[in-house]
Amino acid sequence: MLDQQVATLATYTLLCNTVAYWIQFLSKLSNLAKFNRFLTICSGFLLASSLSLRWYTEGYFPLSNLYESLLFLSVCLVSGYLIIEKNVKSKIIGVLVSPLCFFIVAFATFILPNDMQKSLPLVPSLQSDWLMMHVSMMMLSYAVLMLGSLLCIFYYAISKLQLGQQNLLTNLDIWSYRTIGLGFPFLTIGIIAGAVWANEAWGTYWSWDPKETWALITWLSFATYLHARIVKGWEGEKVAVIGSISFVIVWVCYLGVNFLGKGLHSYGWVS
Repeated sequence: MLDQQVATLATYTLLCNTVAYWIQFLSKLSNLAKFNRFLTICSGFLLASSLSLRWYTEGYFPLSNLYESLLFLSVCLVSGYLIIEKNVKSKIIGVLVSPLCFFIVAFATFILPNDMQKSLPLVPSLQSDWLMMHVSMMMLSYAVLMLGSLLCIFYYAISKLQLGQQNLLTNLDIWSYRTIGLGFPFLTIGIIAGAVWANEAWGTYWSWDPKETWALITWLSFATYLHARIVKGWEGEKVAVIGSISFVIVWVCYLGVNFLGKGLHSYGWVS
């Protein structure tokens, strides 16, 4: 399939991007910055093209299985990273975000069984107008919250190791808050849309499916971060710890439970 070939090309582009970022970081070659940004843009374009091709040929929004959601997540991560990099102005972010995107896409293209990469007829529960609303909001929220949490990890590590100047730390602190603050409403909308969709498909708004349970845990973890930040007035390392823990939680919600058991979200499970 052409869309899978384009996704494979994106994987190699992300690999080159990762290597280039690490060369820039270790050798301190500032003239690689524009080249790295160019590779990042190319990677995002290829991933978006792969999904668009599948959307065009198959006639449905490409978020019906794990393979498609991994590619969509990577597009969101790349797009969000390009925005954050321009404002935070730190190559350290690219050093870690680029390999994260590479491993996600490499897992989708090289590790997932070929049967899970193929586009298949939508199962009855997915044949709904809520597909685009619920799943796109959830994947967008995962990507934005992952980036925000990753900034918290950067902040905590740099602060503890005393590797950065105060202005860098301030930017990381501010942008982690802004990013998580943006991703949280997306997560809320996604969960609400999912509940409405579940009632339409299965006759109940909430069934404590493993995916639903971890979505709630993820929501509570980021709600705790925002509560500590807004109500308690926490800043710096204390709130960065919460954001760092939330990075693990959102990954368990998105991918981890897919390896632990089955539930109503059966189309996303890995056997």
